Amino acid sequence: MERIEANGISISFKRSGEGPPLLLLHGAEADHAMFDAFAAQLAPHFTVIAYDQRDSGATRNPATPYGLGRLADDLAALIAGLGLSHAHVFGTSFGGAVAQVAAVRHPARIDRLVLASTFRVGVSVASINPEGFPRFADLRAKLPESLSAFAEYFFPPSYIASHPQALGIFSANKRDAGQRERRGAVLAQPIAISLADIKAPTLVLAGRDDRLIPPAHTLSLAREIAGARTAVIDGVGHVGTIQDPAAVAAQVIAFLNGRKTEHIAEENDHDGIRGGSGHSL
Repeated sequence: MERIEANGISISFKRSGEGPPLLLLHGAEADHAMFDAFAAQLAPHFTVIAYDQRDSGATRNPATPYGLGRLADDLAALIAGLGLSHAHVFGTSFGGAVAQVAAVRHPARIDRLVLASTFRVGVSVASINPEGFPRFADLRAKLPESLSAFAEYFFPPSYIASHPQALGIFSANKRDAGQRERRGAVLAQPIAISLADIKAPTLVLAGRDDRLIPPAHTLSLAREIAGARTAVIDGVGHVGTIQDPAAVAAQVIAFLNGRKTEHIAEENDHDGIRGGSGHSL
């Protein structure tokens, strides 16, 4: 792990590979380690920077509240602190929300953008999944006793059965009460952005079996981002970078290298998902 002082905090990150820089933004429950297998797939093509956000992993920050804007500023400051003018950015789930804000607030810092299994900034997560989210929140409050059921919102049950070690992403969480409180309050802080202001070439990526953020919602972000492309990975849940890192990496590598991604979803009337260019959703 390396460390850099940026935007008033001490950011811990893991660097691997060589080539154009690519920064990875983890989800709300995780830290940089969720990308270990994914980064290994990307490293032959990019210099991969997987970093810990505020109150995550080994990053150190003041015990004061913050919102998505401050987290987006951290990303821009990290890029600059690494001596880079700009970089590719991949954000998943909560990290995808941070990436959206960064792309609007710091457009010169973002080269190409990938938003994976994420939700639109400014929309209540509970409203996105009104049937599943109340149970998800209840299970979250009962951790670690509810771990197995909670994890099914992130991975298909069949994957958990064959990969019980995947539960470590939740059981290994070492945040103290203050850190959990600050992270949990981020989305309640008001922020308004227009996705139409995102100028970076963008890929919006979803797992078809995502139980936490409905893939149709994730893919709908592309409607508001000029020229955005969409892709769906079959058989993958919310955390595709762990469940099938090779499949997610294949989509990301092709897009960041300017090639057409191979498994763009075709129209699927049965689930309301369409893929291709942003306006086809």
